[in-house]
Amino acid sequence: MTGSEETLSFRLAYVPGVTPAKWVRIWNERLPGVPLELIATPPAAAYDVLRDGGADAGFVRLPADRTYFSAIPLYTETTVVVVPKDHLFTAADEVAVEDLADEIVLHPLDDTLGWERPPGQPAFERPATTADAIELVAAGIGLLVVPQSLARLHHRKDLKYRTLTDAPQSQVALAWPEERTTERVEDFIGIVRGRTVNSTRGRSRPQAADEPKAKQPGKAGARKPAARKPVGKGSRTARGGSGAPKGAKRGKPRR
Repeated sequence: MTGSEETLSFRLAYVPGVTPAKWVRIWNERLPGVPLELIATPPAAAYDVLRDGGADAGFVRLPADRTYFSAIPLYTETTVVVVPKDHLFTAADEVAVEDLADEIVLHPLDDTLGWERPPGQPAFERPATTADAIELVAAGIGLLVVPQSLARLHHRKDLKYRTLTDAPQSQVALAWPEERTTERVEDFIGIVRGRTVNSTRGRSRPQAADEPKAKQPGKAGARKPAARKPVGKGSRTARGGSGAPKGAKRGKPRR
């Protein structure tokens, strides 16, 4: 169901690693009278914030409950392994999952990669957050596998990261409760999809009753075929009539 209610502001949630600045800038240019409020939320809580009405839409990590939420996938992130700057892995451009077999790999409770079985050797205890895991990597306790945006978010001079091949990847999407698809949500969808200011936002416009229908190709200006006269008595092309070849001799009538 699409609502049309007006709101004083538009509330946009976003999870760590997502940078909404580009879309916020476009919003402020197009809708200066509607403030956009940013709401930072942990990955695990993002969908609850949307469900409870704490935000109108949000940049989240998939998967989403498609029975309740609408979602537009935006991009898929590269997965990296975070290591101390003097670790052996820093000598390579990329690392394979199998290379982590003998390493202690930290698996925080807010992990976003959804491993069936995390690689490497498990730590004695799972860190509560990715930020906590970063601190443990810096202390030499283990390694950490995360989307690249999170490695950049928690960048430290004493840590490096390398691309991890054959690993799950995190997909970022714009999501919102389907039953609360308001005009403001539609406006933001248009911005994210790159629509212009004058775009109809992809909505189909019903044809008015007095609006002429579009002409079908190939039929404009077509002429109707000329009606053919029936062949029979009185016709010029009837047998024995004036339709005989010009100059043909007529036989004498029998007496």
